[in-house]
Amino acid sequence: MDTATENKKKAGKKGADTPKYNKEMYLYWYELMLRIRRFEERALMMYGQQKIRGFCHVYIGQEAVAAGIESAIRREDAIVTAYRQHGTALGRGCSPKECMAELFGKETGIVKGKGGSMHFFSAEHRYFGGNGIVGAQIPIGTGIAFAEQYKGTDNLCVTMFGDGASRQGSLHESFNMAMKWKIPVLYIVENNGYAMGTSVNRTSNITELYKLGASYDMPSEPVDGMNPEAVHEAVSKAAEHIRSGKGPYFLEIRTYRYKGHSVSDPAKYRTKEEVQEYQERDPVKMTEKKILAEKIASEEEVRAIQEKIKAEIAEAVKFAEESEYPDPSTLWEDNYTQQDYPYIMD
Repeated sequence: MDTATENKKKAGKKGADTPKYNKEMYLYWYELMLRIRRFEERALMMYGQQKIRGFCHVYIGQEAVAAGIESAIRREDAIVTAYRQHGTALGRGCSPKECMAELFGKETGIVKGKGGSMHFFSAEHRYFGGNGIVGAQIPIGTGIAFAEQYKGTDNLCVTMFGDGASRQGSLHESFNMAMKWKIPVLYIVENNGYAMGTSVNRTSNITELYKLGASYDMPSEPVDGMNPEAVHEAVSKAAEHIRSGKGPYFLEIRTYRYKGHSVSDPAKYRTKEEVQEYQERDPVKMTEKKILAEKIASEEEVRAIQEKIKAEIAEAVKFAEESEYPDPSTLWEDNYTQQDYPYIMD
């Protein structure tokens, strides 16, 4: 049974006085969001200890996006995204151990210590990055979806990008091609309000980004990205549209990052009041509150999940610390070459 079908069964039929989804679904969302939150918090700590170097962009605050997407699509579907991507990879099923090891630059990392924070990849989990060039993943995701169409599957590709990338020309080229050929791609802009340190209001005449799809007659809508239920419902609706052969769908998922653009960003361009406003809608805390207030699960069950995640992340850090760095000779492995290319020299 695929993930989407399984989760439809989890939803069940609920009355007016009962939660919209059943216990398994809420605990799935809570556990995944908590796993992402604790992973990212520990990554920041390890960065402070200089065990992680280079760029590091954490997903804290945006966890409901990954959770809602994963409960609405199939494992056979593909996902490609930008560089704020640890949470998306964990949602796909990539293990905290191999993800943490990658941040440490170790050979046991998800791409053998060669990708770092921005370039995770796992063909096994249908996860195609983790791409460091702003907007580069938009045509990549369109191409992955076209390949599925060409092979005759009903799989789709979720192509995610940030609000800054929505000003890239590659978006418009991809949108035009995808609509013309009815390619099975779900475009998602994670609008957290800021492209690095510059707000959407300062860089775009179109501040309601979902409206960009209107130029191509692409079905588009905004989504509350602080709520896994809202994300799940929007992605489920979009996936059904795409699988029916009607072509692409575009969602603007409005979310927020609590931390700076990267670990080196003090985020002084935002007010404390703005950050506080979003933290009051924290997806992890609000989901936990709902689970307990509506007696979806007991305090003991919630604590068990918390202890499980705590141990899991501690184990991931231990694994990363004890793993070896790649041998320098492996620099020449896993590189694309074309032997008959006329300008390759021995």
